[in-house]
Amino acid sequence: MFSSAFPRPKGWLAGLSGRSSWLIMLVFLGCWLTPLARAQNTSQQPPANPNKQEAPPEAGGPQNDVGPYVVPKKKEEPPPPAPEKPKKIEGMPDYSIKVDVPLVNLDVLVTTKDGQAIPGLKKENFRILEDGAEQKIATFNQSEAPITAVLLIEFASTNYNYMYDALNASYTFASGLKKQDWVAVVSYDMRTQILVDFTQDKSAIMGALNTLRIPGFSERNLFDALFDTLDRVDRIEGKKYIILVSSGRDTFSRINLDQVLKKLKSTKDTTIYAVSIGRALREWLEAQGYSGGIQQLDWLQADNQMNTFAHLTGGRAYFPRFEGELPEIFRDVAADIRNQYTISYKPTNTKLDGTYRKLKVELQAPDGGPLKIRDQKGKDVKVVIYARDGYTAKHQVE
Repeated sequence: MFSSAFPRPKGWLAGLSGRSSWLIMLVFLGCWLTPLARAQNTSQQPPANPNKQEAPPEAGGPQNDVGPYVVPKKKEEPPPPAPEKPKKIEGMPDYSIKVDVPLVNLDVLVTTKDGQAIPGLKKENFRILEDGAEQKIATFNQSEAPITAVLLIEFASTNYNYMYDALNASYTFASGLKKQDWVAVVSYDMRTQILVDFTQDKSAIMGALNTLRIPGFSERNLFDALFDTLDRVDRIEGKKYIILVSSGRDTFSRINLDQVLKKLKSTKDTTIYAVSIGRALREWLEAQGYSGGIQQLDWLQADNQMNTFAHLTGGRAYFPRFEGELPEIFRDVAADIRNQYTISYKPTNTKLDGTYRKLKVELQAPDGGPLKIRDQKGKDVKVVIYARDGYTAKHQVE
């Protein structure tokens, strides 16, 4: 019945049976309705938060619903590297800055009133005062050591007696030298001339003295010559001596007396022994009435200058009247130089301010009282202490 009422469809379903065609129709209808149902489901869900804004990815921070105002994350940077220690150079020692007070060296000569040296004194017998403050002695010794000396000779065209005395005194000093001694010979008139540099050859010293035959000028520039010699010996380490053979007069120097005295105070480890020349001629002229007034004052000033040069440096000044006194004088000089007491201490005043410090040396007994020295007959002997008057402290920049 049904087959007659509804004719069969033509086409690709034409060949299928009735049941099969209905089954296919149902499958097709299900496939078409499923997406439609899903779309309706989606449209019925509540809408998402319309105020939510996504932070840009470069802002960093947590991605939540607090809005776009997020705190950027702090980038984790590696810690700065530790400072490298300076590389130690092989063979280079480690250095450190240290301020230390230098030792003060002091040469002391103790003699009787007659000039005889007094040996055998102990460290405890000496008391050193610097600007009135007692100092603690660090080292002490006495030894017969070789000498380092400059023989500074006045040789000017003035008077034969002066030249003769100068040469006679110089030869006498040179003849008493030992083979271990170092001596330089310097002469001066208007200018200073080094005749021989430091040598231990006694024949070279005698040869230098032999060249002093004809003087060049009559001017006697003592201050220039002494200043120049002090400047040269100050560069030499150790103890030095200047044997000054001179009349003590100065006539044409560029340097004045104050500058020389200042140089003496600042020059360390240098002692001057002054030997005057022309004394016999001066006394003869005085006795004959040929000298007086200004000339007499000039000679007195010359003697005072020789005394001052020696006294400031801890030496002695000699004023021989006769030629026969010279050997004894230079024996005393040699004994003084070779038998001095060498004392050193660290000053209690540690300031490096370049000031001049006054020194005083005293003798004391073991109990602290004055030291008494007696001769072979048991009589008290008056002693004389020779030491420099003071020294100039170093500056901070030295």
